[in-house]
Amino acid sequence: MTDRCWIKALATGVAAVLLGPLPAAQASAAPALTVRNGHTQPVFSYAGAVRERVFVEAPMDSDHDGRRDRVAVDIVRPAEPGLKVASVLKATPYIGKNGVFSDWYDEYFVPRGYAVVEAAVQGTGESEGCPATGGRPDVLATTAVVNWLTRRARATYPDGRAAVADWSAGAVGMVGLSYDGTLAEAAAAEGVPGLKTIVPEGAISSWYDYARDQGVAYTGALGDRYPEYQADRVISDAARARCGEALKALGDDAADDAADYTAFWAERDYRRHASRVRASVLLAQGLNDQKVRGRQFATWWQALAEHDVPRKLWLHDGGHEDPVLTGGDAWRETLHRWMDHWLYGLDNGIMNEPRVTVQRPDGSWQTFADWPQPGTRDVRMWFGPATPTAAGTLRPSPSAHGGTHSFTDDPAQAETTMVADPQTSAAHRLAYLGPPLTEATRLSGTTRVRVRMTSTTTSTPLTALLVDYGPASSQPSAAPHAETADLAPAALTGKLPSKLPVVTRGAIDVKNRHSLTRPSPVTPGRSYTVDWRLHPTDHVFPAGHRIGLVIVANDRDYITTDPAAGSVTVDLTHSSLTLPLVKP
Repeated sequence: MTDRCWIKALATGVAAVLLGPLPAAQASAAPALTVRNGHTQPVFSYAGAVRERVFVEAPMDSDHDGRRDRVAVDIVRPAEPGLKVASVLKATPYIGKNGVFSDWYDEYFVPRGYAVVEAAVQGTGESEGCPATGGRPDVLATTAVVNWLTRRARATYPDGRAAVADWSAGAVGMVGLSYDGTLAEAAAAEGVPGLKTIVPEGAISSWYDYARDQGVAYTGALGDRYPEYQADRVISDAARARCGEALKALGDDAADDAADYTAFWAERDYRRHASRVRASVLLAQGLNDQKVRGRQFATWWQALAEHDVPRKLWLHDGGHEDPVLTGGDAWRETLHRWMDHWLYGLDNGIMNEPRVTVQRPDGSWQTFADWPQPGTRDVRMWFGPATPTAAGTLRPSPSAHGGTHSFTDDPAQAETTMVADPQTSAAHRLAYLGPPLTEATRLSGTTRVRVRMTSTTTSTPLTALLVDYGPASSQPSAAPHAETADLAPAALTGKLPSKLPVVTRGAIDVKNRHSLTRPSPVTPGRSYTVDWRLHPTDHVFPAGHRIGLVIVANDRDYITTDPAAGSVTVDLTHSSLTLPLVKP
């Protein structure tokens, strides 16, 4: 049966509760949901719900013990006999750390006629196997659970009896923050039947982009055998004794020495398989998330659009956190209606509404037809000359007088120093300021930088910081929203200053200027054109503010320090900043 036919048939059954009392001949029919105004209603007992554990057989043996890994799955579902329900599934490596059903989904969705299911991926919690930090075993463990919920995989109860999901309606929606949402994207990229929708929140669509920025490792644990570090954080005590070699291989295969994009990272890049996605996607991202950065959601969003995947985007003003913390009841209702529509086929109008919702720092919400906002255009601004006591400028056309700017890397320089006093010349950074804005201007999308440069050394990163400077040009604007949740310890991404006016960042290893897979040598004194991207974001520059760009080599608060970096000279005539701008 096609998805369209399945939704129609299921919607017909659900809608029966809206049509009044059943005829006498049907009075003993199976129990059904209660629906009002396009919403499933909380009529089932949460206290009296069925709670059970099963072990699903996954199609791999990641710990090489001679048998297939079994994935521990916990279920809470309405107790009414004969009731067929859809499933809200969270696959996660954190059950052993956080406990089962630590989110709000079970208490909310079970009374409304859903099963809420949590699965510990292999090597974590009570599941067999070895952790893989986003690798193929993660995908197979997750899709095995979907397959069991749609009766295409085997499972047993803890006592060994066969476990059949005869209560399942065969419709699964995955949800989760961070790694949990990452597993949802990984499963969707498999095109697994029965997975009708996913709701990833602050999720990783490419593990390379999580640990690296265009050939440069992020600072902290992300730059030092990160996949091994992450697996070691979540591995169960039972798995640790037999997975030592597997964990070591994760660190070895990360190729920290070059930070290039390798086959190891390609395996963990779900965007490559966006053409397989058959599930709809409700994508959520914090605009101030400094752990899972903007490239993760924006590039995934673009890939979904290219393949015409049904989708919505929710950009909230928080950090790495469940959007319910910033969106409250509005997010809960959006998620509820989304699941009702895609898992029960309810025509509640959610797909007729604007595709994108964006929260501003003052807590207000705006809706748009798409993202980047339709009408956004690339505005190119060229680097202009400076004086010994003044910053460079951002101009609408190349400087007629040409010239160069130089700086010498200071690996100890903090971001607070980099962005301070932009109108003052400094030896260890370049700063460029645009004119005061005559009206509010929205940045929506990916900022790009191009420089023509020479280096005094054979290796150097280039880092760009886009800055929102207040009306007095040298004063920072208000601080971004502070992030409130955690994917991992702060050491993973460094302790970024919390009161900077930095809108977005981006860095590149100049050796990776042509390719992330094949680095090109750098010859001191030779000129190179280097293009790189800053992390996509959505930000409104108020009228009277000035757009600033700061360029350095090393940024200890952001990327792993390259000790070989020296001095860099930039050719103004061939260097520019391209901003995706639109009226708010």
